[in-house]
Amino acid sequence: MPIFMIGIQRSGSNLLRLMLNQLPNITAPHPPHILQRMMPLLPVYGDLKDERNFATLVDDVCRLVELNPVPWEGVVLDRKQVAAKCRERSLVAIFGAVYQVYAESRGSQDWLCKSMQNTMYLKEIEACFPNARYLYLYRDGRDVAVSFRKAVVGEKHFYHIAKEWAQIQKLALAHRAIVPAERFTSISYEDLTANPSETMQRICRSLNVPYQESMLDFHRSEEAQRAAESSSLWSNVVKPVIAGNTRKFLREASEEDIRCFESVAGDMLDALGYARAFVARGQEQRFTEADVRRFDEENRRLKEETRLNTDADDLKRRGMQESLLGEIKRRPQATAM
Repeated sequence: MPIFMIGIQRSGSNLLRLMLNQLPNITAPHPPHILQRMMPLLPVYGDLKDERNFATLVDDVCRLVELNPVPWEGVVLDRKQVAAKCRERSLVAIFGAVYQVYAESRGSQDWLCKSMQNTMYLKEIEACFPNARYLYLYRDGRDVAVSFRKAVVGEKHFYHIAKEWAQIQKLALAHRAIVPAERFTSISYEDLTANPSETMQRICRSLNVPYQESMLDFHRSEEAQRAAESSSLWSNVVKPVIAGNTRKFLREASEEDIRCFESVAGDMLDALGYARAFVARGQEQRFTEADVRRFDEENRRLKEETRLNTDADDLKRRGMQESLLGEIKRRPQATAM
């Protein structure tokens, strides 16, 4: 059974991944973000009905996985085995086959992908995996913005983060409206951290898997240790669930930033039940083109500042996948058959 976690990064996805990875029947490796990184490059490969084109794509996907900042241990990705497991000639099928090979190497029946950017490809995922389960993990967007502000990845200005956060929530909620209820589970970060045992029991019931208390000991696992050592992004995963890690934006963000976020994404805060702090419904600020240009410049400055302050080894690990993607982009596009 394929399981897809959807939503946006900095919402507790690694916490939930590691908790589910404690179950013997579910394999939940650190994601190489296959669809996010490879989908824009598909024109390079031409018609995937051509054996050579398809084999090249299979090889590149496997290479991407092999260069993941948090390695997939204990598996050799045999390209022919991966290709044989593909249910169709598509990137989504290769993605699923790679996860299936890894799950089988771990003796698991089911696998989970926690690449939150999969939210952008729900139509393609649903077409290839019509029985897939979805775990929609959401968090107060203002706390997400505070977290992104500190992270090596993602946007940095509250305006840009608010736009992305709102878009992702709308896509997830639209998918929830069309997928059978038994295949879609919504989880708030606030519930997960305040009541981890009860929340995980509910998730296990939705996935038809037995709950185990060991899920709460995720922070002692080798997988958590390897993730924490790979990047400061995941340093908290070697700690128990941090209760009360909510509404940090009231302490760590300026009123101007919060007003900006609530003006851009207030409707989605309302839809998910998060109370506004400063901007009442109907009182949202309208930003001019000059405002947006100023936000863009500040966003670029903050990104560069973050990059300069990021650990060199962390950047090196991330750079391995980027080098592969650069190599693929420089190839001449295959001729469509």
